[in-house]
Amino acid sequence: MRGKYDVEGWRIRKNGTPFFITGSVSSSHDDAGNLIGFISILRDATERRDAEEKLVQAREQLAMSQKMEAIGKLTGGIAHDFNNLLMIIGGSAQIFTRLLDPKLPKAIEAIQTAAKRGESLTRQLLTFSRHQHLSPTVVDLNASIKNMRTMIESSLRGNIVYNENVGEGVASVKVDLAELELAIVNIAVNARDAMPSGGTFTLSVHAVTANQETGGDRRAKAFFAIALSDTGTGIPPNLLSKMFDPFFTTKEVGKGTGLGLSQVYGFAHQAGGTVTADSKVGQGTTITIYLPSCADEQITSKELAAARARSRQPQRQTVLIVDDSPEVADVTSSLFEHLGYDTIYRDSAEAALKLLEAGTKIDLVFSDIVMPGTIDGVGLAREVRSRYPGLPIALTTGYSDAAKAAPPSLKILRKPFDTEALRDFIHDLAPPRPTRSSGTPMASSTTEAVRRN
Repeated sequence: MRGKYDVEGWRIRKNGTPFFITGSVSSSHDDAGNLIGFISILRDATERRDAEEKLVQAREQLAMSQKMEAIGKLTGGIAHDFNNLLMIIGGSAQIFTRLLDPKLPKAIEAIQTAAKRGESLTRQLLTFSRHQHLSPTVVDLNASIKNMRTMIESSLRGNIVYNENVGEGVASVKVDLAELELAIVNIAVNARDAMPSGGTFTLSVHAVTANQETGGDRRAKAFFAIALSDTGTGIPPNLLSKMFDPFFTTKEVGKGTGLGLSQVYGFAHQAGGTVTADSKVGQGTTITIYLPSCADEQITSKELAAARARSRQPQRQTVLIVDDSPEVADVTSSLFEHLGYDTIYRDSAEAALKLLEAGTKIDLVFSDIVMPGTIDGVGLAREVRSRYPGLPIALTTGYSDAAKAAPPSLKILRKPFDTEALRDFIHDLAPPRPTRSSGTPMASSTTEAVRRN
């Protein structure tokens, strides 16, 4: 018997712990060629095997990240133009409700419903691609989730029991609350569809420390994990890695867009955290969102904001609307006018600056971000703040990388928006001064108030 036999596999140490070995077994012969025994050489390769597995996982994560980035750029560009169309459709529908007789309420309602559905789809696309402009605030995670109970239950079905395990202590996180609500609803809807015969949907919140699973912003040592579990059909292992891919769905044609969980993925990463999924066929699925803690930051006071809004006295003011799309500008003007404002329209930043230089009295500049010419909306905001520090300016966009260049103090309203969203947005701006702003710089006492916004 001659030759060598390679071996590898798991073995058990005397203390009961497993380890992985590699090695070989070969025959030993004397000078006459007679077999005298066997030589077995074994090596402990546990660390090497672990390193190889981690390398494979890292390569898979890199490939996933590159794929997500490529799809994100594509969807972001499409959603930008689509949001402008939704702005025209939704805004026009609101105008119709004020102009037409009541014979067409169902048609108008259908238009508004379609616009809202389109807005939801683009939000999911943009959040996944991390190009959605978010408005994060510091919130009490426990209290916020408790306030969502009615919304979550309405997303489920009568034969599904909703359990909630949320603590009483303050759990501070910095998130866009609307996006967090959308993420939880998306998961709840998927859980509902996975339990056609009923079951249990459980939401729990607990604190965790940073590790490989939490990922996200490693500067945050503490995270809060939002675990959402169902007792549904589960997901096969070969599909589990694809469940956060956009447009991937196991549902029948027409039953789902495949964008719900991709929005969850984008939201979690944009908030500085991550999301994981664990599932067993026939037992159910658990999706966990990890969000970094920000216990050192102060929770936003909604009561203070509401009181500030109530203290403002309505007065007829003039808004300068800057947008390269006349159709979008017409809708925006109508919404402002419905709220009691006069409007002036210009189609570029250069034209808007000329109007201000001429001394036209303006109380607020409201500009789109993406515009042709040498100055976009962010550049216009810089010019206005530099030349006319007493003149408030706000931006709007459906999507733009240019929004990332805007300073945090600059307010941005995402398209499409309706009258209610516009009213709330205006309330969050600096209180108007008794003397209307114009093309001449205002006193320094006003400047500080504008900088705080």
